[in-house]
Amino acid sequence: INAEYGHYYITNNLSTMATRVIVYGGKGALGSTLVNHFKSKEWFVCSIDLVENPDANHNVVVKGATLEEQASHVNKEMAVAAEGGKFDALFCVAGGWAGGDASNPSFIKNTDLMMKQSIWTSVISANVAAQHLKEGGLLTLTGAEPCLSGTSFMIGYGLSKAAVHQLTASLAQKKGGLPEGAVVQCILPKTLDTPMNRKFMANADFSTWTPMSYIVEMFTKWTENPDSRHPNGSLVKILTNNNVTEETLV
Repeated sequence: INAEYGHYYITNNLSTMATRVIVYGGKGALGSTLVNHFKSKEWFVCSIDLVENPDANHNVVVKGATLEEQASHVNKEMAVAAEGGKFDALFCVAGGWAGGDASNPSFIKNTDLMMKQSIWTSVISANVAAQHLKEGGLLTLTGAEPCLSGTSFMIGYGLSKAAVHQLTASLAQKKGGLPEGAVVQCILPKTLDTPMNRKFMANADFSTWTPMSYIVEMFTKWTENPDSRHPNGSLVKILTNNNVTEETLV
């Protein structure tokens, strides 16, 4: 199949799928899990990431060295994905982790990386949601429970996630720019049970880690049943103890 024919096939079959979602960070551990689950439900899934996810219906590969360049490229590519109509939900699960206090030789480098991985992705997600979500749609961003207070051993990570928390509050306001009736939720997990986390924290207490399946089921519920969502602008702490996970609002 040539690229032109492949494009024709995609854009003419978008409307056949009832639910349409975007996963920003669709090739990461959680993102890939979301893509696979949504595809199993026969939803149309658009993945946005630095590399393609072959399991997604449509891919937007992020390019550009600055926030403005990346946003411009993503918005241009999203125009193709949006030919089938507006989206029901956008899940921003992009991110990463780097530590260091202000005296750490890598402090500036790591802070720059954290801003790109958490703030840039969240800002671009908000911009995409403003243009391509349906009225009454859902936008989720990813914060972090430890970043509700000081994080001296990971300052760059803490300030980036705190910015995402603030972005959530701003988007939830009446003039935040999201479509009419759309809701933004920010999840604040402590530690997700991912292969990478297990690799680097092999001796940790996994009974306090939140399974990715919990996030997947929660996002599915919020998409299918709007009444199950928390109030607009909620910061949702997701904490696991003794393998039991609970949601509480900040």
